Amino acid sequence: MNKWFKQIGVVIALMFSVMTFAHASGSGEESLTVQDGNAQLWAQLKDGVEGRTTSTSEFHAQPINTYDLRVFQLRSDLLAPALLASFFGMIIIFLLFMKINGIAKLHGGFTGKMVYRWSKFDVSIHWLGAIPCMLLILTGMVLLAGRYFFQPYISEGMWSSLVYIAKEVHDYMAIPFMLGWALMSVLWAKTQLPKMYDLKWMLVVGGYINFGPFKGKHPDAGFANAGEKLWFWAFALFGLFISVSGMLLLFPNLFEPSRNLSLLALVVHSVSAIIICAFSIVHIFMATAMSEGGMDCMVSGYCDEQWAKQHHNLWYDEIKEKGELKYRD
Repeated sequence: MNKWFKQIGVVIALMFSVMTFAHASGSGEESLTVQDGNAQLWAQLKDGVEGRTTSTSEFHAQPINTYDLRVFQLRSDLLAPALLASFFGMIIIFLLFMKINGIAKLHGGFTGKMVYRWSKFDVSIHWLGAIPCMLLILTGMVLLAGRYFFQPYISEGMWSSLVYIAKEVHDYMAIPFMLGWALMSVLWAKTQLPKMYDLKWMLVVGGYINFGPFKGKHPDAGFANAGEKLWFWAFALFGLFISVSGMLLLFPNLFEPSRNLSLLALVVHSVSAIIICAFSIVHIFMATAMSEGGMDCMVSGYCDEQWAKQHHNLWYDEIKEKGELKYRD
């Protein structure tokens, strides 16, 4: 309701402004039509002519929006194609890599012994963040890049429906995503701290390469390997940026950002989405297709004992030494 009152107030202020300028310029001139009057009004405002308004908004002295047009050019020329490239480009790269390299198989195969790794609560908050994240990425591509890459190839009616659905899903998935992001960032940070052995993991690409000098390498890793830690901190940092900027864009009446701040939030939101999108594709491939047995962790909370020894040997040795090794019944 408050939004409608503001819009009505703007219309009333505009009508009073038109009347004021018309009266000030009335020295035997003919009365202007509404259309001509509006055109002249905007021309006079651009030339610096002053008038009066009844608006109480903090922007009452700025009746014409002024934007840095380079932001809109940045959106169409760089941010939109970059988001598509981060999504489809990473998928293509991984498919080609898997075709050439193959996947990381378990040496000796599955043991059938499932080791406890994640609690049911941890699994729940993972999916609380993961599902909205993917929906936000897909709908974000429509909202950011759709007009440049999708709209020209579909009917106007289909495009309107697509944008409407994307906007609704994007808005409703924002809060669950932020909740999942906050819980993961706070609760998992202690297991994601970098260690010296993580550097060795990076130098041999985690042992996932099946040819050349990297073949057969199985670097040490704790509960989380270096790749998972890199993903976690990227998600925590840019998740913060995307959440703060998203709140400004989602609730403008609550925060009342300035026009320039809104544009800045749009840019920060888009850049953060591009980075999170690229990392998400890598994370999904590494946890599923690239790592035999890896998906079990975030479905049941348990992993095969051979998977634990091969990919997280330091963690496995630690819980075994402490007597904390638990198997699924």
